[in-house]
Amino acid sequence: MEQQEIKRLLCAVADGTVSVEEATLRLKTAPFAELGFAKPDHHRALRQGIGEVIYGEQKTPEQILKIASDLLDHGQKTVLVTRLSAEAAAVLQEKLPLQYHAVGRIGIIGTVPEPDSDGSIVVATGGTSDLPVAEEAALTAQVLGNSVIRLYDVGVAGLHRLLSHAETLMRARVIIAIAGMEGALASVIGGLVDCPVIAVPTSVGYGAAFGGLSALLSMLNSCASGVSVVNIDNGFGAGYLASMINHMGASS
Repeated sequence: MEQQEIKRLLCAVADGTVSVEEATLRLKTAPFAELGFAKPDHHRALRQGIGEVIYGEQKTPEQILKIASDLLDHGQKTVLVTRLSAEAAAVLQEKLPLQYHAVGRIGIIGTVPEPDSDGSIVVATGGTSDLPVAEEAALTAQVLGNSVIRLYDVGVAGLHRLLSHAETLMRARVIIAIAGMEGALASVIGGLVDCPVIAVPTSVGYGAAFGGLSALLSMLNSCASGVSVVNIDNGFGAGYLASMINHMGASS
């Protein structure tokens, strides 16, 4: 049960349209289900404002189907599945209303909500090779009710490409800067704007990039203030955190 549903239920108790006993019964449902191989968390939206997300990698389509079905049966209107393979998505689409986004390997079951915050999240990448991580971040943020602006292939190898979008960057409430190789994009953006910048190192690059470690260390050592860093290739984590920042102070 989501926070808004709890509030409506409590208001209904207050105005007498729902009895205390009925409300108690609705709230008595177990906070999680026991599926044997998984324990879907039905109260996560109540605690955190965002329902459970399924990490699809290394799960079978059957496992994902059972978890997603349980979440939907318990009132979760939209289920996000990250790191979902095309093969698993094809199986799920036979049973569920799943939209599959191949570049970001994201599955969305249910409807994508309209943005409920007046701020925007900008997702910027150093290069086209960073798109899988960028789309994971952008789609996560959209599913969580945010307006997202994509600025792709604006890396420091051609700085004029980034600077041509200076006005868009400066209007953003939060920016996700995604880059591999030396990971300089986050520092450059951090030096231009007054909003939080979430840096995402990617595993893009030649040998000495060490699978994203070089970009990770560069971003952790950024000389620009206001830059935070998530794990290598963690587009989901960046999108989730950006949504939290974008919704701070928003009316409930």
